[in-house]
Amino acid sequence: MTRPHQEVDIARQLRTIEWLKNELLEGVTLFFKSLTGSNGQAISKALAAIILTCYFLSRRLGLSFQQVEEEIEDQLRNHLAANHQLESWYGDLSACLHYVEEKKQR
Repeated sequence: MTRPHQEVDIARQLRTIEWLKNELLEGVTLFFKSLTGSNGQAISKALAAIILTCYFLSRRLGLSFQQVEEEIEDQLRNHLAANHQLESWYGDLSACLHYVEEKKQR
């Protein structure tokens, strides 16, 4: 049998996850709206909100920030190995991987 305190924590955890899911949708909405105005600052702000929400959501789901970042690196490497079009067209994947690796060394 669960203790009352545990039930409150579980309910709060579930509410927080739902709240973060809504924040993610709101961030995506803001991102799409910002694209119509071509305002670089608004686009950057919306993208940052999405990224932060993803980090917080992952933590609420039991993953560490490090696990998410390691998965990002793994996906970048996998896409590079698979000759992803963003890499062949623009070099985005190698640029992003370089940025992530450089940031990790600091």
